[in-house]
Amino acid sequence: MEPLRILDAIKSPADLKVLTYPELAILAQEIREEVIATCSANGGHIASSLGAVEIVLAAHRVLNCPDDKLLFDVGHQAYAHKLVTGRLGQFSTLRTYGGISGFTKPEESPFDAHPSGHASDSLSVAAGYAKAAQLDGSDRKVVAVIGDASLSGGMAFEALNYIGQAQLPMVIILNDNMMSISRNVGALMKHLGNMRADNRYRKLRDAAQEELEAGGAISKTLLDIGKRAKESAKQFFLASSMMFESLGITCTAPIDGHDIRELEDTLRLVLQTEGPVLVHVVTRKGAGYGPAEQDPERFHGVGPFDIATGAAKPKPAAPPSFTSVFGETLLKEGEADDAVMAITAAMEGGTGLKPFAEAYPQRFIDVGIAEENAVALASGLAFAGKKPVVAIYSTFLQRSFDQIVINCALPQANVVLAIDRAGLVGEDGATHHGAFDLVYMRTVPHMKVLAPADEADLANALHTALALEGPVSLRYPRGNGIGVPVPDEPYLLEVGKSRLLREGSDACILAFGTIAYRALEAAEMLANEGVSVRVVDMLWAKPLDEEAILAAAETGCVVTAEEGAIVGGCGEGVIEIMSQHRVQCPVTTLALPDSFVRHGSVPQLLHEVGLDAEGIAEAVRNLYLQ
Repeated sequence: MEPLRILDAIKSPADLKVLTYPELAILAQEIREEVIATCSANGGHIASSLGAVEIVLAAHRVLNCPDDKLLFDVGHQAYAHKLVTGRLGQFSTLRTYGGISGFTKPEESPFDAHPSGHASDSLSVAAGYAKAAQLDGSDRKVVAVIGDASLSGGMAFEALNYIGQAQLPMVIILNDNMMSISRNVGALMKHLGNMRADNRYRKLRDAAQEELEAGGAISKTLLDIGKRAKESAKQFFLASSMMFESLGITCTAPIDGHDIRELEDTLRLVLQTEGPVLVHVVTRKGAGYGPAEQDPERFHGVGPFDIATGAAKPKPAAPPSFTSVFGETLLKEGEADDAVMAITAAMEGGTGLKPFAEAYPQRFIDVGIAEENAVALASGLAFAGKKPVVAIYSTFLQRSFDQIVINCALPQANVVLAIDRAGLVGEDGATHHGAFDLVYMRTVPHMKVLAPADEADLANALHTALALEGPVSLRYPRGNGIGVPVPDEPYLLEVGKSRLLREGSDACILAFGTIAYRALEAAEMLANEGVSVRVVDMLWAKPLDEEAILAAAETGCVVTAEEGAIVGGCGEGVIEIMSQHRVQCPVTTLALPDSFVRHGSVPQLLHEVGLDAEGIAEAVRNLYLQ
């Protein structure tokens, strides 16, 4: 029989309040062991969550959630939160089909204050909670945890500006896992920060200022000297907090994010203030697990791994990923043309741009979590004669829609938008599926949209996009390729022209992207039943190949298939063309449903939404036999 753990007795955050500090230290270690064990089997965002364990415990000890609100930016830090809010029994299902989400999710628990998954939004949501509490005269406490990387996002700065202006009663915990604590000045900085966070200090300061302002010339001179002395002292001792101070947000000195007592004492103090306070907390990413501490970038988001060594568990031999094919192809394009540049938003490794960045550091730009800036910056580079390629995940590129429209499409700038993680991405779920890029890109005038089906298509698509005038987007999925050899010399694709993969006379599948290969499988299944199915790799989502569409209608029934949202998708475009030509032909559109798809493995999700070979075959069968 395994010995009972403190963690097994924690059913809600209220149970944390009775623990001693030695017991909390043991609990923190037990939480880390649980996170490591689960992520070693399921994969997950391990480094961030290990670094934030003590923050979660301290916050829940001083708050009364779910009446009070604790929000997590992105949600990568929230595994400990899940474990102490009644989800220990489900934690082994983390990120699995039908299991609990890897991010905070209100449908999953009343302790999850908002659906997280995208960076830099927590402060805006928290500000909404705080403003509502202010209007209602409520004593609800609001605390938002945001990492230093997420704080670089423009949305976070917009929220900070409003929070300071409105003097909202809320606490921001800045989880800084990049900066070490300076021991020789840390105590003084902590004292100054805590004193300035105290209501008594704020009231005394304001009262003294009012007295001096009401006095004569000498009083005003003293006031001016005092202001200058105060600002000089703040610049000397608290230079790192000046930005927040200028926005009207009190900032504490850096404190140790792995000292629960210090965290708790600080939070109890700042939660008594009447305005916004930022608590600067310094942590170590991957704290408590050697491999994650040594390589926090790799352990930011990992697949299954060996706990003893941290090494990834071996996978069956497979073709290279679409991302790596894109990265290698871009590197070759950069070698051939020094006008080619690469831009990403805090995803150098994830988008396959490391080889390009290492070879051409002056032509590589990582703007941080600022997708809007990435796209607008690319337009400026294009105006100046460069050939920028912006590589961003589909779900994050959504943020830059205005820049795509105004900065790129309107002036017809030569910008290439490389959309990684298009379609279903698997275990990260609804906030990360690339469901909408086909739809929103098709709506933009002057935009050309490529949906390559395999590695060769992808290389040719990138080569073509760099050669075309005006904005071009190309989308490709997460995961391994089909196994098609990549050409040594990519060739130019004819704009708006598809390619025939299989001839057939009874029905036709018009496929967009990698779903074309699943369509081939479906056609083979149906051939065994005596149904002859044509399969067309459409290649271009915009402009559509009208000739191929009209030829497809001649078979008698058409199925369109795409791994994108059904409303406004390519299927609707096909139907529109048929309608314009007054073609009478039954059409079934297969796509992602008009709902948010849950998390799970990609094969499981494809089967659920009817976009695997079996689902495509069934759609053709139903249409052909009706």
